[in-house]
Formats: sequence, structure tokens, C-alpha cells
Amino acid sequence: MSQSPHAAGLAGPPRLPLLPLHSVLFPGGTLALRVFEPRYLSLASECLRQESTFGICLITGDAESGAPVHPRRVGVEARIVAGDMTRPGTLALTVRGLERFRVLAQVTDAQGLIRADVAPLAAAPRVAVPRRLAALVPLLQAMVADAGAVRLPPPHDFADASWVGYRFCELLPIPAAARQKLLELDDPVSRLEIVFKFLSQRALV
Repeated sequence: MSQSPHAAGLAGPPRLPLLPLHSVLFPGGTLALRVFEPRYLSLASECLRQESTFGICLITGDAESGAPVHPRRVGVEARIVAGDMTRPGTLALTVRGLERFRVLAQVTDAQGLIRADVAPLAAAPRVAVPRRLAALVPLLQAMVADAGAVRLPPPHDFADASWVGYRFCELLPIPAAARQKLLELDDPVSRLEIVFKFLSQRALV
């Protein structure tokens, strides 16, 4: 995992701050955020000032009532790559996904910001897209071209099963809970097989 404020134990470096969302970020992916809550504006300022990172986790349950937010245990480390104060009190951010992590323990500070001890999840070894799933590649190439470089900036790696699987997970119209399950899979080929089945059932491959 990159140099960032996270720890594997209480005696280590500062914990990784978490931003719970109704969206799932994937390694190598980008996500546009609009931040206006004071605790998250403070988090963004801290990360920009220190060139540090934070974690994005899918929210479990309904946070609309103001009840405590419960992030899922597997998330992705995020680095801010662009920021703009679109209007007073609202910060537009673009973040890039780095590595997956698992939350080991968490605390909530006085601002209501969750900070967690996390363990990085090892990235899968580079694996080629299997021949039986090769039809996914030209479809993804067309989807990436349609999405544009802002949404899916280069470099692109259509030969790598992990990269191809993560990009499909971002682009396909599936529920956030399904994206989370796909994020949590360790085997990139298994992830591609699920994507292939989803698309073949809709006669898209």
C-alpha cells in the first residue's frame, strides 16, 4: 500500500480515515465526489495538504435518517488527483483507486470521522484474459472509448484480467451491493466469469 495514514495496530502510524459512500471504488478506477459536510471537507483538506490518502467503503444500511454509518469491511484506498471549490462550502474532487484493504478496527473521532486500522489486501498476480472470455475485450474497448478519457483515463490494460474485470464492474449497470461482492473477490478470472455470465444472459457477448 502506498505511503498513507493507516496502521495495522494501535501503536503504529495514524489510522486511515474512511469516507463511507453509496458507491464502490475499484483499484485503478476514478470516482467523482462532491464534498460539503464539514468533517469530509476537513478530511479532503488534510489529504491535499499532506499528500496523503483515505479509504472509500460502501455504506451498509440506510444513513438517510442520520443514524451511525457502518462501512463495509473491504474498501479501496483513494488518492485525490483533482479538486475544485465549485462554490463556497462545496468541493468537487476526483479520486483514483489504489489498493484494496480490510478494516480491522475503527474509531469515530469528535467530528464524526471514522478512522480505521486496516490490512492491505494483496493485488492478484497479473493474469491474461482467458481465451474463453476473450469476447469481453472488444466490448470493453468500445465501452472505454464511449466513456472517454476523463472517466477512464489511460493507461489502459486490456490484456490484464484484473484491470478488465474492475472496469466492467465500474461501467455495468449493477447494484452497489453487487459491485461490492465483485470487489471482494480475490480471483480476477472468477470475477471475469461472473461478468461474462451477466453479459451473455443479455446476449451482449
